[in-house]
Amino acid sequence: MASFSDQPLHPPAGSGPDGSEPAAAPRRWQPIGPVERRVLGVLVEKAKTTPDVYPLSLNAVTTGANQKSNRAPVMQLEPEDVEAALDRLRAIGAVGLVEGYGRVPKYRHYFYEWLGVDKVEAAVMAELLLRGPQTEGELRAHASRMEPLADLAALRQVLASLKAKGLLVSLTPEGRGHVVGHALYPPREMERIQAQYQQTVQPIRPESLSSPATGSLPSPTSEGVADGVQPREMVSFPPSGSPSLQADLQDLRRQLAELQQQVQSLAETSRQHAETLAWLRKELGV
Repeated sequence: MASFSDQPLHPPAGSGPDGSEPAAAPRRWQPIGPVERRVLGVLVEKAKTTPDVYPLSLNAVTTGANQKSNRAPVMQLEPEDVEAALDRLRAIGAVGLVEGYGRVPKYRHYFYEWLGVDKVEAAVMAELLLRGPQTEGELRAHASRMEPLADLAALRQVLASLKAKGLLVSLTPEGRGHVVGHALYPPREMERIQAQYQQTVQPIRPESLSSPATGSLPSPTSEGVADGVQPREMVSFPPSGSPSLQADLQDLRRQLAELQQQVQSLAETSRQHAETLAWLRKELGV
């Protein structure tokens, strides 16, 4: 029986065998649909986390694609859907059919060669394919189960490399709560996702609390105050254009979002470990 390890067949694009920089190779990858992204991400994930049962049968790929943990969105794909996606991925050189496993066809990925990435970059891209856009902190936690990432600084080096290769996009401003996504979305889907995150990070503008005419909070007039009753002292706000207030509001919003994502990540990681164990037992017939 053939044996497969999670290694590139050839050096990643951009590095020659002697360490020199060869001429830029033509780009092999192209945008793919949601089912193809899920299927390809599953093949990369299982090659790294359960190498003993890799390459995968159609049923194994389907089970992995329909996992409820470490997947966003959760899908309920039929084997026919997965097989059609595998055929499309084979046609563009991202997946291959492996012979020598009896009557059951097995599938493997050509992720390294197709994207021109190394092992750690492949882990980061696979997580983005499986879960969609994520903050840097969330992405490091998820990708570390496949390849070690010591800290955020290590992850950011990987992200910079992927961005230079055109495989990664920033969906929010860099800094705390920075959200990134892969570049394999078809154009219209990419536009929709970018618009969604641009709306999410719009800060609350203090001037929206001000009077349009004066730029300050409106004062009570005789029309709004009963005779003989003096208004209470008005609450004082920072100047309408205060950059520090805008920065503080945006920073607090990002911190809250990151904490929520970290809590969700811990819960889903626990569920994912349980599902992976059950999946492995099923594949091994235990």
